Amino acid sequence: MAVQNTKLGIWLMVATTLVFAIQDGFSRHLAETYNVWMVVTVRYWFFAAFVIAVALRHPQGFRAATRSQFPRLQVFRGVLLAFEICIAVLAFATLGLVNAHALFAAYPLLIAALSGPVLGERVGWRRWTAIAIGFVGVLVILRPGFAVFAPEALIAIFAALLFALYGLLTRYVGQKDSASVSLFWAGVAGTVVLTPIGILFWEPMLPRDWAFMAVICCTGIFSHWLMIRAYEVAEASAIQPFAYLQLVFVSIIGVTVFNEVIAPNVFIGALIVVGAGVFTIWRSGRVAKRG
Repeated sequence: MAVQNTKLGIWLMVATTLVFAIQDGFSRHLAETYNVWMVVTVRYWFFAAFVIAVALRHPQGFRAATRSQFPRLQVFRGVLLAFEICIAVLAFATLGLVNAHALFAAYPLLIAALSGPVLGERVGWRRWTAIAIGFVGVLVILRPGFAVFAPEALIAIFAALLFALYGLLTRYVGQKDSASVSLFWAGVAGTVVLTPIGILFWEPMLPRDWAFMAVICCTGIFSHWLMIRAYEVAEASAIQPFAYLQLVFVSIIGVTVFNEVIAPNVFIGALIVVGAGVFTIWRSGRVAKRG
């Protein structure tokens, strides 16, 4: 077991969010030019190669690295993540990085809200209050009644919902399966289901864009490695709030690279959502420690 080092874990999580933000920026660029299915499929080929290579180097062998107590659920979870990534990338291209991530930031609130009916966990009044406040933040971002509602916003919200379900399933299978087993099934199951779809929608890609695709693949592998290391050296409750820095990083990329504008309602709504989300994560950690 790795030695616990919260400070190192925080820095690893910060680095993870930065790499994810860079990856999202390149994904938005390619999704505006090429079919989303193809872009995500190529990304998954590299993801699968990475998890297979990690499994082959497992000290106890490949079978030990891939044996799951929930094989069907792991496959479903992997397919769910693959489709969530496709929807999220589509949201980046249609809604922009800033707006998409501002709405996507609600996923920890959705996890907390769904943990009761899905996992049977008890959610106290404090977390329910934070969830309600967070969804007020989502309404501030959407501005219902004050502007024409953008249907594209539903894409980001749907992606957040799928990712919340993925997170709940990850928590459930994590009761008996290790993180490396879950990572393996996420990569392989997603690749199997996406490959025929990606080939069906294949489009010729310019050499320059293949270079961008290579960056996406490399950053995807690197970000997963950083995230695994972060959770190895520090408790999830201590470092998870720093994942919200991805919203800061993608906002910088969206404004400087894609000339996006951060509307006042999006800024205020995102602050509300992030604040509620951080409280929810913190409160969940305290409840878990109490047992």
